[in-house]
Order: sequence, then structure tokens, then C-alpha cells
Amino acid sequence: MSYRYPEGVSTSVSVYPHGVLLSRGCSGEDGRAALSWDSPGRSAIQPKGDMMTVTVVDAGPRRVSRSVEVAAPVAELFAIAADPRRHRELDGSGTVRDNIKVPANFGVGSKFSTKMKMFGVPYRITSTVTELKTNEVVEWRHPLGHRWRWEFEPLSPTLTRVTETFDYHDAGAIKNGLKYYERMGFAKANGSGIEATLAKLHDRYAGR
Repeated sequence: MSYRYPEGVSTSVSVYPHGVLLSRGCSGEDGRAALSWDSPGRSAIQPKGDMMTVTVVDAGPRRVSRSVEVAAPVAELFAIAADPRRHRELDGSGTVRDNIKVPANFGVGSKFSTKMKMFGVPYRITSTVTELKTNEVVEWRHPLGHRWRWEFEPLSPTLTRVTETFDYHDAGAIKNGLKYYERMGFAKANGSGIEATLAKLHDRYAGR
């Protein structure tokens, strides 16, 4: 299957016995990619030419997770995710608008409100911070119970592996029993949204 991006760029996902491969780039000779495997639970395509690497991460049941390497210091990237007022800079799904309420002292237990828009319908949500570790993790819980998690792993002073996860494993026994997120298409749609978000973040710092 593939997801279409602007200007004819596409992402392709292939399922192999040991994992899932996700690549994004242009077609043709310069767009060819060499296959390699990372640590257990990770798979990747190494980029050539205009290609970039997005990794599908096996984070466990009822979790949709992707990662990408970004040419920026970990502190710079963490600062964006840790400031809800800047979440629109990260969003590649087109659903995040502006934050209208952010506490002065942002930490675990803090609540922040965000203007959203989906299927042309504007709405507002208030999320709760569930984990915050400087330059490592930012996680918050949506009112429906699922969580969004950002993890940062410095690979060098100017290169960081960024992982975003849509986690609905503890969103509620009834919803999980009914496979609510799967049946409503949210698991698949959020996977696509994460891919677009990480591609946007990668491209922002590419060539620096």
C-alpha cells in the first residue's frame, strides 16, 4: 500500500516476514533504496538520492509507532514537542490548529487545550501530560483515553532519532474489546498522520 504526499512524493509500505518497510521518495533510478535491518522491532530502508528513511517500530499491541532520523540536536527537537504552542510546527496531518490554553509551569499532570479541525469540522480538546523527561520523552493523554508519545534519542550532537507513537492499549476495555480504533479507521489514519509528521520534521532540517 502507499500514502500520497504533495508534489508526487509517495510512501510505500511492504510487509516482510521480519517486519515492515517504509520508504518515501521519488521514483526512478535515484529513488532506489538498499534494504537493511535495524534492532529487533525495527525495520528500515536506507535512503539513496532523494529518498529518506522512516522506520516502522513494533511498540507492542495497540500502538502505532514510527521513527525517523533528524539532522538536529536533541534539545532543539525536544523543545518543540514540550511546548504545546508549537505543536502545529510538528503536525503533518493538517488537524492541529492553535493552542488556546497552556499552563505557565508545564509538567506531568498539566492540561493544555488545542484547537483542532478534522473532516472540515473545528473542535477543541484538552489533553493531560502523562510523562515528561527533558530531551527524552513527551507524552500526553487525549480525553478519549489514548496517548500521544514523542521519544528522542541522540545519535550524535547534530543527529537525533525521533519516534512518535499513537498508543491506545489502555484507552478503555470497552473500546478495545470492540476494536473501536481499528473499526473506525483511527489506527490506520493516525499511522499515516505520523508518517507525514515525521517526514515534515525530517525535511525541515534536511541539508543543514
